[in-house]
Amino acid sequence: QVQLVESEGGLVQPGGSLRLSCAASGSIFSINAMGWHRQAPGKERELVAIITSGGSTNYADSVKGRFTISRDNAKNTVYLQMNSLKPEDTAVYYCNVDIIRSSIVASVRYWGKGTLVTVSS
Repeated sequence: QVQLVESEGGLVQPGGSLRLSCAASGSIFSINAMGWHRQAPGKERELVAIITSGGSTNYADSVKGRFTISRDNAKNTVYLQMNSLKPEDTAVYYCNVDIIRSSIVASVRYWGKGTLVTVSS
């Protein structure tokens, strides 16, 4: 089995910062891409940021220059550093991890349960 444990979100004032983490554990052979999506009220889930196993990153235009994704392969953990937060960043944030459970199977995407980030004064 595989478990993803996300850190808690919270209430942040506009212009503030918050760091999210997501740790994968369980039956893991290797990990490919790791990333974060978010879903705001009444909107579809959207990609926020992704980082490949090689460390290449990609960001949604709306967060470029403000958010930074990183990973610690030794800890099977992905992070999302969010700076200069805006009210429109308010959403439930979900981590996703593409996990290979053995050398003979393809990777499977696992999702965290989601954590609420609210940006408001």
